[in-house]
Amino acid sequence: MIAMGASGGAGLAKWLGLAASPTFAAMALLTSLGSAPIALCSATAGFPLSGMMPMYVLMSVFHAAPWLKLVAGRSEPR
Repeated sequence: MIAMGASGGAGLAKWLGLAASPTFAAMALLTSLGSAPIALCSATAGFPLSGMMPMYVLMSVFHAAPWLKLVAGRSEPR
């Protein structure tokens, strides 16, 4: 196991925080380009926001805070 100091762990956490939003956005894009979702209910058949894609979009939005802070200049990953 690699021992990290407090600053090394904090820096790694910042980079991981920045990785979450683009990863979920890419997963949403790949899911939307994939095969048609299997509808478990006839009410959702043909509805474009059914399946996993809306969940990935929401997760991408919820994890966008580190990017917004970086753009605003409040926190720089090191």
